[in-house]
Amino acid sequence: MTATPEQKMKILFLCTGNSCRSQMAEGWAHALKGDEIEAWSAGIETHGLNPLAVRVMAEAGVDISGHRSKNVRELLSIPFDYVVTVCGHAHETCPVFPAGAKVVHVGFDDPPQLAREAETEEEALSHYRRVRDEIRKFIEALPGRFDEF
Repeated sequence: MTATPEQKMKILFLCTGNSCRSQMAEGWAHALKGDEIEAWSAGIETHGLNPLAVRVMAEAGVDISGHRSKNVRELLSIPFDYVVTVCGHAHETCPVFPAGAKVVHVGFDDPPQLAREAETEEEALSHYRRVRDEIRKFIEALPGRFDEF
């Protein structure tokens, strides 16, 4: 589906806690594809906004500091075109959406989990930056990337 100016493609980025990866994806979608995509993010649970995710996105020029962690139940009435699960747990437990959204899985590593073993803050941030950049590449390829699914 190619979005027209009157009707943007509606995409939900879904993760376990809506604290990091899904927030980054929503931020990138607004920043890079706001003219084509209406983006949201949510979690199966809510874990709050991860401050290191906010920090590395700000380094890249994208402000997600005003985002909040949302539960997917808040958004079930929105007629999404696509639900993109960005972690395995969210993919396995993704609810059925009444509007018939197509669910696709594009998994990314979990920066907070990777950062637990980091010996320095810089090492921890390197995990967040890598995943941030991987998510950006995915978002840059939208909406055409959906043809692969």
